[in-house]
Amino acid sequence: MEKTDFKIEGEYIELIQLLKAIGMASTGGHAKMIVDEEMVTRNGELETRKRAKLIVGDVILVQGMEITMV
Repeated sequence: MEKTDFKIEGEYIELIQLLKAIGMASTGGHAKMIVDEEMVTRNGELETRKRAKLIVGDVILVQGMEITMV
């Protein structure tokens, strides 16, 4: 499994923005589809909120990639 850190600029980043920023999704629509298809977990729990506010310390797992918010 690939692991990476993502530095949050500001207080939080929305889940669909993160998916676009890391290159997992090419468009907002693609990012929403990834979430709708239940392919994302946040801190070990299924995350179905497209605009979930990710904060420092959150760990996101999507398509074999683990992203830690720093």
